[in-house]
Amino acid sequence: PLRYISKYRESVKHEAEKNKSQWKTMGPAKVAVPSPNNFLQKRSKEPKLAPKKKEQEGEKLLPLSVPGRTYRPVIRIKKNFINKNAVAVIKGEPKKPRHFCVDTRQGDKYLLEPSGLFPKYIRKKNYGVIPKYVTRRNEEMKREEEEYQASVLEQLKKKAMKTLSEEERTDILKALKKKWEEVNHAFLGLPILTDTRYKQMHKEELELKLKQLEHDIAAIEKHKTIYIANV
Repeated sequence: PLRYISKYRESVKHEAEKNKSQWKTMGPAKVAVPSPNNFLQKRSKEPKLAPKKKEQEGEKLLPLSVPGRTYRPVIRIKKNFINKNAVAVIKGEPKKPRHFCVDTRQGDKYLLEPSGLFPKYIRKKNYGVIPKYVTRRNEEMKREEEEYQASVLEQLKKKAMKTLSEEERTDILKALKKKWEEVNHAFLGLPILTDTRYKQMHKEELELKLKQLEHDIAAIEKHKTIYIANV
């Protein structure tokens, strides 16, 4: 059979020849020589500022610090401070005398008002009146204390012991006596000879129950008021 030949063979050859560099290892055949007119000039490599743009029509110019031709300075009127001060003194209120306190023989004195000896605070309208924020704070503290006491009492009532009424006490006493009679009847029905371990244990159990019932009956009959804790 004939050898396979790709249909892209010619295009691949063309691409290989097109991308191949003739001077890949030896450098270009001819180097462009610089022109003698393009010599390096002084300060040619320094950065240059962009040229200023000319002002276009319609743009507003920035105000200059130099006054314009139409500027007219304000003429200041001279004042007669002597007459002004004299008028102020004549129309002004007279100076009130200040209270002094002399504490030495040489006449050393100091102002009485800032010394603390002059009673200026007692002349205020709100002198001796409790501030509103203090009153409000006291009311809040009192309310919080009442709420705390109420919560404590409620917790104590929940945890308080319950008192048995006379009817409940009588019913319990009757039930205990009835139970004692039943246990005593069972105890009296025991055989005389306890020769086995089971008989001995049964007798001891009945004796313990009788002792406990007798103790409970005596305690209830002795105390008229009985309290039961809420567990």
